[in-house]
Amino acid sequence: MSRASLQADLANAQAHNSRLAARIQQLEKRLSQALGVHAWQASGHGAPTDIDELQRKITRLEQQNVELISALEEARSDLDAARSANRDLTRALNQRG
Repeated sequence: MSRASLQADLANAQAHNSRLAARIQQLEKRLSQALGVHAWQASGHGAPTDIDELQRKITRLEQQNVELISALEEARSDLDAARSANRDLTRALNQRG
């Protein structure tokens, strides 16, 4: 394995770790909200319908945001890996000549 290959693998692993951490944080928040809603409803008070709909919309938008951030991080990781490989190839070509 070349140094560039290892660096690209490391960059990809770090980006993947960041995506997983963001996903875990989002899931923890959703779980906390769901438990809060359950406790609220169990108390007999319940939330008005319009608040419930807004909460569902917020959840959908947060999920979409996490997915977009994940896609952006993955694209950046791929770009960084491609740039690294390109530098190595250019360096190798220049050393031959």
